[in-house]
Amino acid sequence: MGIFTEFLKAFAVGGLICAVGQVLIDYTKLTPARILVSFVVLGVILGGLGWYQPLIDFAGAGATVPLTGFGSTLAKGTFEAVQEKGLLGALTGGVTATAGGISVAIFLGLVTALLFKPSDKS
Repeated sequence: MGIFTEFLKAFAVGGLICAVGQVLIDYTKLTPARILVSFVVLGVILGGLGWYQPLIDFAGAGATVPLTGFGSTLAKGTFEAVQEKGLLGALTGGVTATAGGISVAIFLGLVTALLFKPSDKS
């Protein structure tokens, strides 16, 4: 399969996930924060049921980059850690599996805070 096809699948699936989020913002009274949390929870549920992995296999980054992919990674990490460490893995597995993404988010938040000055809009 060509690289163009891979990009097209990733763009289509990731774009569809983002479009659903935009429709929810535009046509419901849900706040963006609630929509984002809902996407993570949906990813956890679909990942826990094993239904999100086929989408990841099909779309690659188009399915792993949106927040549903983060939720799926949390579920996958938790399942793997429970198999290795038992009940303690249920508490640590999700955070361990997503530590790289969390670390990058914290680091880039720090860099952004250092580079830009907040100001009032008035």
